[in-house]
Amino acid sequence: MSTSQRDPITTHVLDQTTGLPAASVPVSLTLVSPAGAGSPFTAATSSDGRISKWTPQAGPSLNEIFSNLAEHADGEMIWSLKFDTLRYWGQGKTFYPEVEIRFFVEAQGGHYHVPVLLGPWSYTTYRGS
Repeated sequence: MSTSQRDPITTHVLDQTTGLPAASVPVSLTLVSPAGAGSPFTAATSSDGRISKWTPQAGPSLNEIFSNLAEHADGEMIWSLKFDTLRYWGQGKTFYPEVEIRFFVEAQGGHYHVPVLLGPWSYTTYRGS
């Protein structure tokens, strides 16, 4: 997917037990701060474990929010990614029913890629490129 077709926040989930992409993981993306951005964006990981486009539940698109960073205090935002790991692993097969990762988006915007290495008893994340 070309960079012009992807949203400014993307993610990639890999299953640590198989070493393969984690497909069909439900994920929500929410603007935490400043508050008042509206409903979360939603998506599920593709067959290659990636999310490059988000569906808004209501309100502006992710690209519209990013194009108006100057409207936010200091142009900085905090976002939350929530991974529905219970749905992925199944009842009684994971320690974490949900994994939430909060991160800063700086005033200059840009692209934020958040990979997750997901296991039933642990997870790891980092800022990707």
